[in-house]
Amino acid sequence: MPELPEVEVVRRGLVDHVAGRVVASAEVLHPRSTRRHSAGPTDFSDRLAGRRLAVPARRGKYLWVPLEDGAEALLVHLGMSGQLLVQPPGAPDEKHLRVRLRFADDGPEVRFVDQRTFGGLALVPTGADGLPEPVAHIARDPLDPAFDELDTVRRLRARRTGLKRALLDQTLVSGIGNIYADEALWRARLHYARPTEKLTRGQALTVLGEARQVMAEALGQGGTSFDALYVNVNGQSGYFDRSLHAYGQAGRPCDRCGTPIRRAAFMNRSSFWCPVCQPAPRRPAA
Repeated sequence: MPELPEVEVVRRGLVDHVAGRVVASAEVLHPRSTRRHSAGPTDFSDRLAGRRLAVPARRGKYLWVPLEDGAEALLVHLGMSGQLLVQPPGAPDEKHLRVRLRFADDGPEVRFVDQRTFGGLALVPTGADGLPEPVAHIARDPLDPAFDELDTVRRLRARRTGLKRALLDQTLVSGIGNIYADEALWRARLHYARPTEKLTRGQALTVLGEARQVMAEALGQGGTSFDALYVNVNGQSGYFDRSLHAYGQAGRPCDRCGTPIRRAAFMNRSSFWCPVCQPAPRRPAA
């Protein structure tokens, strides 16, 4: 699933192509892609037609396009394979095209393409703070100017869990997924199972700082792409996968000490770490 850098790349790409434009029609080509819109695909299309879109926004991994009236937002779930592409009118349809937005100015279309149909679009109400209701519980992310690092450190150290589990908790700190958690932990020289209550204040500050740094670097390289499923709005892949030190590097020598990187099953995913640079705790968190 895309993490903060990949979602931010898509958001930035959308800005020039949707902000201030009026939707002429919303064509739903696969009903599963609007399943999160509880009233169904016909209602989704009818309510979006004629509405003016505002500047796309993001919190952590969550992306949405506010409607100019401020009462609702077009919430985007990219899922495992969702793509938002900008295409000229008349361009051939993509094989897995699910939703097409046409605009009143007859300019470029925005297309939602999703091979696995795990993602989707929905119109949702927004709160007084401008956040869509499904996003209201999500914490700020380390790249957010309003991110409260010291408060996050305090709450992180108050948990009784493993460090990586805490980093993946989007109600504590958002935007960090499996890839960037492993990379931040490698940079901070901390094992993924280290108990959060055993962290020093300095260690907690370090791992959050490394998460911020690695995601900023990934953003500068267009995100991390392992296949053609993650692309920006122009269909281009990111290349931060060439800069990964831990994630996906099992069996390869650690870039710091030369010890082979290890892999372990973790929360139906995988964790990658260096056993020398990131020694396992004597009493790992449950």
